Amino acid sequence: MDKFIVIAGNIGAGKTTLVKILSDRLGFSPFYEPHEENPYLADFYEDMESWSFHSQVYFLTRRLKIHRELLLAEGSVVQDRSVYEDAEIFARNLYLQGDFSTRDYGVYQDLYHILSSLLPPPNLMVYLRASVDTLMHRIAKRGREYEAGISRNYLTRLNLLYEEWMNGFDKGPVLIINSDDLDLVSSSEHVDQVVRWVQNKLTGRTEVRL
Repeated sequence: MDKFIVIAGNIGAGKTTLVKILSDRLGFSPFYEPHEENPYLADFYEDMESWSFHSQVYFLTRRLKIHRELLLAEGSVVQDRSVYEDAEIFARNLYLQGDFSTRDYGVYQDLYHILSSLLPPPNLMVYLRASVDTLMHRIAKRGREYEAGISRNYLTRLNLLYEEWMNGFDKGPVLIINSDDLDLVSSSEHVDQVVRWVQNKLTGRTEVRL
């Protein structure tokens, strides 16, 4: 593996779209979120506190498996969401809302920190920042049934955790892109601009943004 980029961001921020763009434009191998169904999911939705640990360990395991695969890949790679977000955002949110017991959360965090310390950090973390209004609009527009129940409050909590996590991220360079006014689907100008920002950040060049 040469260069390793992670695309981070809330639900609906545009991560998958940007992964495809960087894959097509820069020749990076894309690694998308796993689609295998979590075998604990039904139990988790019935009783979140009892099944949060099992469910999150499953997600952590799947993410680490993907991380191992991308480390063995030839050339450069770009990943749609990382192992860091599973722990720092989604598991933490469950804990803060009372659906992850203190004992289980402590064990989970120990496991996460040990495993993540063994992984090489990304060469670039790209954080797609988006307002809740933008996220809600994009989620509604893509019309995925399983996302229909996502609330503004939930997205707001996740946004706060993302900002906190990004403020303290010290594993490598970070590129924060405000995506509210970006159209990466139909604007070639916006696509060119974002690709240029990523290339400049990877090579250490600076650019004045107007």
